[in-house]
Amino acid sequence: MDGIISTLKEMRENVNRIASEKRDSRDELNQNVGGFLTTRNDFNRRVRELISEVQGYKGIRDEANGSVREAKSERAAKNQGVRDAKDKLRELSPEPERSGNQNDRRGRRDKEDTPASLRRSIEKLEDDFGMGKLTGKNEKKFEQQINEMRRKLRKMNESENSNVELKEARDNLRQAIEEQEVAHQAVTAAADTAQDAHDLMIKLSDEVDRLREKADASQAQVRRVKREADREHQSYIVSLRCLHSIQDILRAKSNKDKGIDTGGKFNVPARVEVQDLMSKLMSGETLSTDELMALQRGG
Repeated sequence: MDGIISTLKEMRENVNRIASEKRDSRDELNQNVGGFLTTRNDFNRRVRELISEVQGYKGIRDEANGSVREAKSERAAKNQGVRDAKDKLRELSPEPERSGNQNDRRGRRDKEDTPASLRRSIEKLEDDFGMGKLTGKNEKKFEQQINEMRRKLRKMNESENSNVELKEARDNLRQAIEEQEVAHQAVTAAADTAQDAHDLMIKLSDEVDRLREKADASQAQVRRVKREADREHQSYIVSLRCLHSIQDILRAKSNKDKGIDTGGKFNVPARVEVQDLMSKLMSGETLSTDELMALQRGG
């Protein structure tokens, strides 16, 4: 009998050690569960914030796309204004200018001179002369050519200045081209704004997907670690039940050796408390940490 008692005491120590290990493991796992929950909640909070930002940029993009449509309509009107101004100028221009390019005797098309083209030609000749490219016979030829161009330019300017309607048509064309460019810049600016907002939407949406994956991974960790914590808790409860049974046997043997007749019941207050806790545990009720510790101590 003494051998059995010794074995039971040894078993009690082992079971008590196992119960403590299972309790500590359970508590550590539950703490890890809390950490994963915090991480998951942080990811989900950031996801909600980013979704709100995506909706904001979507509004900006849609508004900018509306502006693009309006700006394109305005630009189309300005394009038509340029065409109308060109038609009016062509109608008022002198015959050679309206008839376009002419063919020379070799069948080549000559480009008609305009005030702007004459000015560019004069500037180029002057630059060539200033750099010493025109010497000897070329110098004389340069003087004749540039004088002819200047004369032709003065004549064009005088003709244009005397024709108020033609001058007004040219001014109208310049203004129409300027307005056309302004309208085009408005289209470009609105389109850039829409594209930038769209690009940010895509970037943020990708970030949302990435964070959702992380949140899902954290939730998977929560479930996995929670299952491990539950298994450790169940092992802890089983250990307590085993420990309780061993305590009952040892207490019964001790009472018998002392000649104490308990009638199968233990009236010691501490024992009553342990019995109550064990009854709660066996009925499926949840015990607090302090109650479980008291049960492990055995009363």
